Amino acid sequence: MRVLLDECLPRKLKFALPEHEVRSAQQEGWGGLRNGVLLQVASAGFDVFLTVDRNIEFQQNLQGLPIAIVAMVVPSNRLGDLLPMVGQVRAALARAKPGTVTRVGDIAVREHVPGYRFSRSAA
Repeated sequence: MRVLLDECLPRKLKFALPEHEVRSAQQEGWGGLRNGVLLQVASAGFDVFLTVDRNIEFQQNLQGLPIAIVAMVVPSNRLGDLLPMVGQVRAALARAKPGTVTRVGDIAVREHVPGYRFSRSAA
């Protein structure tokens, strides 16, 4: 799977995902692009966009976008905070679907499909 790291993530994170082809936005020459443009450009060659942007699904129109997004909910973008999340990231990558955001981290892993509202049901 081809994974693009958001420019706010350390490039060394790619070494924690050796089973995937991981590149950074900077390596692709896309540093400084806004998320909307970056997602459009990245969708031509990548399967998943990995970020720590917690609000990406509210800032971008993801419907019909041919790239999946995995958003890590972590205290910071420092490698020490990201590495403990690698197991959850791998699981999210395995089930990532284009046009969706899967959040991993301090909250339960969940998928956000644009236009769908999550509700909490009483057990």
